[in-house]
Amino acid sequence: MDEIKTNKTEVIVVGGGPAGIASAITIARAGHEVILIERGNFAGSKNVFGGAIYAQPTREIFPNFEQEAPIERLNIEHKFAILGKEDSTTISYRHKDLENPSYTVIRGKFDRWMADEARKAGVIIAEETVVKELLIKNEQVIGVKTELEEYYSDIVILADGVNSLLAKQIGFRDKIEPQDVALSVKEVIKLDKEKINERFNLTDEEGCVYEIFGGPMEGILGLGFLYTNKESISIGLGVGLDALCQKNLKPYELLDSLKQHPTLSPLIKDGELLEYSAHLIPEGGYKKIPTLSGAGVMIVGDAAMLVNNMHWEGTNLAMISGKLAGETAVTALNKGDFSEKMLLKYPEALEKSFIMKDLHAYRNLMDEAHNRSESFMGYYLKEVNGFFNMFTTVDSIPKRQKFRKFIFDFIKKRNIIELFKDALSAFKLFWSILIK
Repeated sequence: MDEIKTNKTEVIVVGGGPAGIASAITIARAGHEVILIERGNFAGSKNVFGGAIYAQPTREIFPNFEQEAPIERLNIEHKFAILGKEDSTTISYRHKDLENPSYTVIRGKFDRWMADEARKAGVIIAEETVVKELLIKNEQVIGVKTELEEYYSDIVILADGVNSLLAKQIGFRDKIEPQDVALSVKEVIKLDKEKINERFNLTDEEGCVYEIFGGPMEGILGLGFLYTNKESISIGLGVGLDALCQKNLKPYELLDSLKQHPTLSPLIKDGELLEYSAHLIPEGGYKKIPTLSGAGVMIVGDAAMLVNNMHWEGTNLAMISGKLAGETAVTALNKGDFSEKMLLKYPEALEKSFIMKDLHAYRNLMDEAHNRSESFMGYYLKEVNGFFNMFTTVDSIPKRQKFRKFIFDFIKKRNIIELFKDALSAFKLFWSILIK
């Protein structure tokens, strides 16, 4: 733990994930005092994600990270797998993109490296310290109260994750509802580098990503994932908390079932379990974004519900939101103005960025996904596998007859009213993304 020599500083950042570190390092590089408070015993010890970071936004904070950071593999192949009970349909895209690639990382290693870079820039990091509440005077946030002491600052940046009790304290967000989050569970399975390379058709530095639909998550709002590390596999899934509650599902049982699927089990065969973790993921989207700034305070990353579920983007949104908040803090510090009006420049900058533009485009995604999850995550996925089973089966039945039967059964099993509702839902979603 870095030593805090005074109980007054310019900026306090709560949370040592990508958003918090991006905020703190941006401020420190501009020559200002900043203390980052992390409840874990080191930055990254409490952080969980699927497994990939994106080069372009990461370069904005750490220009040389590809040469200096603890990276696992460069992802050259992206697979989309639709699982049935025993069968599957997989679409694969393979391309070695060196301009805007993604990399697999282990968060415990990568976040600790980011924290070390922040220290080099002058950030004081207080680890194993829990912020209990925000200090407020004349309707302005003026610091934080930890388990042991009160610390004062001109600005507090909240990067304390999806639950963000501090944002709730000041009324910036409501209580999280089950439909607004997903519970993700993940295992890291040790596997020899040679076996990973052979099973995924990779070389030592190359990686593969799976996005997984159906299987044990059939008919519910949930997705699975698999990432290759240097000598391990990260495999997991995320399921809407409301679905888990309504159907009385246990996420670790769903993950066990996923691992046993014939498409995936050979990929992790003979592996050794290294780590099991669980984490809540924001799923509310644009409509659930809280108030992002006020007098003396800004909210970034997961605490601000900044996750693009359609494209599995979270870490990049966290970093860029942290950077924008950091830049706003620097402007405010230079002017000596920490008012609500001044810090409003942060959400204004977010609105101009790809973050809010993308989240606004997908603003109806989660509503439609919740309303039609049984259709889009169940019926149609099964029909995809059913089609390819029919298409690849060779027998003595004329092909025209088989095609006609498939179409007839498709409509018969899903009545016209439900098909119309599904089509309307899909149209509304695409209209909001592409047109409105």
